[in-house]
Amino acid sequence: MLGDINEWPATTLDWKGFGKAIDDNAMPNKKTYNVNGDSGIKAQIQFADQKQEFNKRPTKISRRSLSRSISQSSTDSYSSAASYTDSSDDETSPRDKQQKNSKGSSDFCVKNIKQAEFGRREIEIAEQEMPALMALRKRAQGEKPLAGAKIVGCTHITAQTAVLMETLGALGAQCRWAACNIYSTLNEVAAALAESGFPVFAWKGESEDDFWWCIDRCVNVEGWQPNMILDDGGDLTHWIYKKYPNMFKKIKGIVEESVTGVHRLYQLSKAGKLCVPAMNVNDSVTKQKFDNLYCCRESILDGLKRTTDMMFGGKQVVVCGYGEVGKGCCAALKAMGSIVYVTEIDPICALQACMDGFRLVKLNEVIRQVDIVITCTAPQPSVLKGNKNVVTREHLDRMKNSCIVCNMGHSNTEIDVASLRTPELTWERVRSQVDHVIWPDGKRIVLLAEGRLLTLSCSTVPTFVLSITATTQALALIELYNAPEGRYKQDVYLLPKKMDEYVASLHLPTFDAHLTELTDEQAKYLGLNKNGPFKPNYYRY
Repeated sequence: MLGDINEWPATTLDWKGFGKAIDDNAMPNKKTYNVNGDSGIKAQIQFADQKQEFNKRPTKISRRSLSRSISQSSTDSYSSAASYTDSSDDETSPRDKQQKNSKGSSDFCVKNIKQAEFGRREIEIAEQEMPALMALRKRAQGEKPLAGAKIVGCTHITAQTAVLMETLGALGAQCRWAACNIYSTLNEVAAALAESGFPVFAWKGESEDDFWWCIDRCVNVEGWQPNMILDDGGDLTHWIYKKYPNMFKKIKGIVEESVTGVHRLYQLSKAGKLCVPAMNVNDSVTKQKFDNLYCCRESILDGLKRTTDMMFGGKQVVVCGYGEVGKGCCAALKAMGSIVYVTEIDPICALQACMDGFRLVKLNEVIRQVDIVITCTAPQPSVLKGNKNVVTREHLDRMKNSCIVCNMGHSNTEIDVASLRTPELTWERVRSQVDHVIWPDGKRIVLLAEGRLLTLSCSTVPTFVLSITATTQALALIELYNAPEGRYKQDVYLLPKKMDEYVASLHLPTFDAHLTELTDEQAKYLGLNKNGPFKPNYYRY
């Protein structure tokens, strides 16, 4: 059982005035950061420039093409496929195919619409592990909080995203979708969504030109004007700003869930160029504490095992960074019997690592002896990026033979992969997303996912964790869409704490968990509402 779905937080009791029960004192403080470290320096907004126009493309795309999107987020974020396109598929670009679903619609572009049945089975499996979204659907049988919403989305198109999209549809929204990553789309899931009537423009192994073409097809359509944006990486938001700025006159808000995308939003806000309210989902408690920590605790082992078949017991591992991601990686490896070292620049995180029983070192001190090097230095708050050249060519030269090198941070700048692309070194592809880089003396290192994010490049993400993140995204969309005039200014906000708590409560029945309720006397003594929120916005969980 999913629990009593009628026990919604006060903010959701009235869909039309969603969130109006939140008084001004409970409204989340705007989360702002000094991007440049000096408030007197005007923020510089840097977006990836498009080197090709989307309407200029090669007539034929090689199956083994190494073309990558210039979008940072499209290559740094989750990826479910190899860096080569699927060799089992034909070379015809989906853009050159004439496809229709069973209802006769051709308003989509996917690899193969005939894969829809297979994709539908994957979506049905994902639904079993996404209880909160299914609870939202049950509530929506009588009420449509997103009626009239026209959401354009740019995220990873996986089975879990499909559950989110279909939930948004059940809540009354119309959706158009593109992929935020050129490798992460599951073709069969995209086909299933297209068969269900969702205009989806995405396939695994898109070229750079395809990537922007798909985004444009979602946005630029006659007779359809988006009024909400759900973004992962900021590319969709950037494209609208660049090509269709007048659209923002009707857009009510942006929901962004990635480090890179949030960073871009704060840059826009700092420069006074953010013209609509935006919700920073990445730094909500339910995203930060669960997706980052618990997801990585499981997926690090999955990714390493799938790519290397290695035994973890007794292996020496150095984890660079002890934020939420680093904590999850260290806990998992320690539990498997690995000897784990940690590097850190922050004395607070460093002390946490020491208190958790890990040896704090400098990378130079252990680089010759470790079997695995894992980078995860993307710090919090998410306005900051992952560090650059944490693992340098000097470190790589000193590593032992067969040392495994991978990245669990958001940015692909943490490992200096570019320094390995030199004539004296030989690259040997041994598996999907697994390269041996061989030195002249025969020494080799094992590089995973070419230094990009290991999660979903070489493994899968637990569906239950994605349920938490997707539910947070759905509630953020509902909040911004239904917020009364003036509640949110043209700035970046965190999700209200009460909604964070509500997302968590929807997932508790899965564990047959029973919350303790405050008595009236206790609530009065603590100065709390019996129904929450139970912690102030500044509380660190």
